[in-house]
Amino acid sequence: MWQQVYDPFNNVWLSTFAAAIPVVVMLAALAFFHIKAHIAAVMGLVAALVVAIWGFTMPVNTAVASALYGAAYGLFPIGWIILNVIFLYQLTDRKGQFKILRESIAGISGDRRLQLLLIAFSFGAFFEGAGGFGTPVAVTGAMLIGLGFAPLAASGLSLIANTAPVAYGALGTPIIALAGVTGLDMLELSGMVGRQLPLFSLIVPFWLIWAFCGFRGMLAIWPAVLVAGAAFAIPQYLISNFHGPWLVDVGAAVASMVCLTLFLKVWQPKEIWTSASGTFEEGTPSAPTVGGHEYTRKEIIDAWTPWLILSVIVLLWGIPEWKKLLDGISIVKIEWTNLHMLVQKMPPVAPTPKIEEAIFKLNWLSATGTGIFIACIASAFIMGYKIREMLAVYWDTLKLLKYSLITIAAMLALGYLTRYSGVDSTLGLAFANTGMFYPFFGTMLGWLGVALTGSDTASNVLFGGLQKTSAEQLGLSPVLMAAANSSGGVMGKMIDAQSIVVASTATKWYGHEGEILRYVFFHSVALAALVGILVTLQAYVYPFTLLVK
Repeated sequence: MWQQVYDPFNNVWLSTFAAAIPVVVMLAALAFFHIKAHIAAVMGLVAALVVAIWGFTMPVNTAVASALYGAAYGLFPIGWIILNVIFLYQLTDRKGQFKILRESIAGISGDRRLQLLLIAFSFGAFFEGAGGFGTPVAVTGAMLIGLGFAPLAASGLSLIANTAPVAYGALGTPIIALAGVTGLDMLELSGMVGRQLPLFSLIVPFWLIWAFCGFRGMLAIWPAVLVAGAAFAIPQYLISNFHGPWLVDVGAAVASMVCLTLFLKVWQPKEIWTSASGTFEEGTPSAPTVGGHEYTRKEIIDAWTPWLILSVIVLLWGIPEWKKLLDGISIVKIEWTNLHMLVQKMPPVAPTPKIEEAIFKLNWLSATGTGIFIACIASAFIMGYKIREMLAVYWDTLKLLKYSLITIAAMLALGYLTRYSGVDSTLGLAFANTGMFYPFFGTMLGWLGVALTGSDTASNVLFGGLQKTSAEQLGLSPVLMAAANSSGGVMGKMIDAQSIVVASTATKWYGHEGEILRYVFFHSVALAALVGILVTLQAYVYPFTLLVK
């Protein structure tokens, strides 16, 4: 049994500096030295091994085991999801179905800003709510590339859009996990997050369009942006506060898609923005060509069918009862050698010493990626593929994604190593020692957690208990700060390495992850800071304090 040490150098500043080295190495390699993602990830992993073993006194075999455990999780379920989403895209693209789908979306409006709003924000939110784990960025990134958006714009804008829904992603999993690790009431946590994020569900679509085409370009379509945001924010508040966390994103996303589509049937901007580069092109028509494609209704339905099948199956696979049924007949649990029950989390990170489990759950049938794979096979048969042709496309997809899968495995290896070594907790404690400023920095801690782990669920598991303990010591509401961990975390989603690799893969822009990171970094920090300011107001300033129950 090895006990985690959070100040191995008996100097808070030096220990925090050492804990930050792996993250700094990886991000600097990506953003400043333009090193390819899989190499940067391995560099960060090597740095983390050095820090964990020689700095934080973690046994070598335990450190290596935790890295391998994370790599396995990176390949399954995350890599399994990405592989099959891109497989579906390849299937539809080769049959010309994706071209029809793309032009049918353009038929709703030829304006690129409105297409971006509909796909990246509204449609992407549905996939976040139904499946999470990189699915929305993979789907929307591929769609935007198909519509003619530049790879950087398609990647970065998909990441910016995939923020507001993240706290309730995968049918409420992050909130359910947060309640589990903190012992706080799940419905209270759901409601508190639902009194923080709706404001940002209004802000994010405006921010998204502003990032794409500037303030004036955004101002020209503000009624549509407001409809998309309000139609998401209002159901998000109502469902989270009066029902629970399970269907928040799905319900809000459907409302947003329906309301925006209906609104665009009666309203279009005076000038249609046809450029996918984010700059207005002179001579664009003053009236839209809605439904201007030459496809029949049957062709459009056929083109949408694979994605509708995918939506239905991903939603079905996210239902807890269905997942439990499939797990009952298929799940294999593997106690990870040299790691399971061999690491002990210590106070103040845990209220009492807590032994950490390390059980790899090979839920091969209930995994979201398996549902996507089934959707791919069903869609392939509908599109007329033969089995031999499907295998050829799948092999080509594997070759396309080989470096991306290596990168994801290395990124998750780094994340799990920092978790089991206590390196990330050292960073968390640095945030927790900020006194009256803790509501702001506690929110930023959630942001850091997602940036490191790639998951709001993982960040909640990692820092939820710390948030509760710190809040109680400072006389703050533990529900407020636990919820702030989840709300602040959503803004870290756009810069986590896993999401960036998914985006670069979906847009076929592998090797440019550093450029994507630089594109979204300011947006991530600025939005997270705004969440932190709101939480600070909720903690101290009337009438915002009325939002805290």
